[in-house]
Amino acid sequence: MGIIGSTIKPFKATAYQVGKDFFDVTDEDVKGKWSIFFFYPADFTFVCPTELEDMAEQYETLKGMDVEVYSISTDTHFSHKAWHDTSDKISKIQFPMLGDQLHTISNNFGVLREEMGLADRATFLVDPEGVIQVMEITSEGVGRNAKELVRKVKAAQYIRANPGQVCPAKWEEGSDTLAPSLDLVGKI
Repeated sequence: MGIIGSTIKPFKATAYQVGKDFFDVTDEDVKGKWSIFFFYPADFTFVCPTELEDMAEQYETLKGMDVEVYSISTDTHFSHKAWHDTSDKISKIQFPMLGDQLHTISNNFGVLREEMGLADRATFLVDPEGVIQVMEITSEGVGRNAKELVRKVKAAQYIRANPGQVCPAKWEEGSDTLAPSLDLVGKI
């Protein structure tokens, strides 16, 4: 089953967010705005804090684009708070950190490594209707790039606002797009 174009499945998780402490987040809470689900294997690890710090550095840009970020691991919300309180890199995070100790969200997105009880390193961009528009999954040792994710969000938002247009490789905001047609076949 393809995941791009599918609708997210129901979930409920407890999140930690600085200034808000603990609160519940459901699939219904994310509808109506763009959302990034940023899965990582575990708190207190190695590549994960570098990626989360990178995402934290892009968070204000993403918020300005009406995008909420949810980082998710199979750790508890208590572990997220402890990590936030003790790590220089993680202390920069302002977005909600969801605990998925029951593996509901990781299973819903198809990124749970059951034999380990950990989520894959995976990113999903979900539109305001709850439909997955972008996904990226890497091996555990390969960190992601939040600036590239911002570019992909801009492209997804552009094509949503401009039906009939598509964004070519390396498209940047303000660059030319394409309008697919029979006339373009074999000419690009």
